[in-house]
Amino acid sequence: QVQLVESGGGLVQAGGSLRLSCVASGRTFNIYAKAWFRQAPGKEREFVSAIGWKGETTNYADAVKGRFTISKDNAKNTWYLQMDSLKPEDTALYFCAVSKRAFQGASSTTESEYRYWGQGTQVTVSP
Repeated sequence: QVQLVESGGGLVQAGGSLRLSCVASGRTFNIYAKAWFRQAPGKEREFVSAIGWKGETTNYADAVKGRFTISKDNAKNTWYLQMDSLKPEDTALYFCAVSKRAFQGASSTTESEYRYWGQGTQVTVSP
């Protein structure tokens, strides 16, 4: 049974940093793209960042570009989201996801392109 488990969320002051992790179990996903999405209260889930299956391409939402960095460790079946210079508007429940298609690049930004999802980890940024 495939399971994705996020960790690393928490409460941080504006300007601070957090590092989210997503560990996959049940199978390996080395040839699939990975992504992070987030959902703020009262809003729809939105794309944050993706990394292609090779790890050579990355993609970021404009709102986080230059502040967040996505990476992965195939040996650990884990991917990460380093979040720096956090802002109150980054407050949300953050989800990790794995692409539906193998050999996918980092251009997939819609939920429908991802098959497996974690339960989310809460990030709260205080002013």
